[in-house]
Amino acid sequence: MAQQSLALHRRPTHRLYRVLGDGPAAIWTPIGAAWPNKDGFGFSISCDAVPLTGRMVMRRIQDRTDEGDGGQQ
Repeated sequence: MAQQSLALHRRPTHRLYRVLGDGPAAIWTPIGAAWPNKDGFGFSISCDAVPLTGRMVMRRIQDRTDEGDGGQQ
């Protein structure tokens, strides 16, 4: 439990999305965030919602000025 509370005080490194559809028409809804565990072997995930339909995608958070992998696709 202490490990989880520590993770909640740091900035997340990944964002969790619910994705409906494919390609450019897909709808991406942010539903949570993730932080790497201290040992580097996993993530602590905080979800604001759990989707019943669609798929869940976790993407690395990048600055808005960054391009390439890591943004919504």
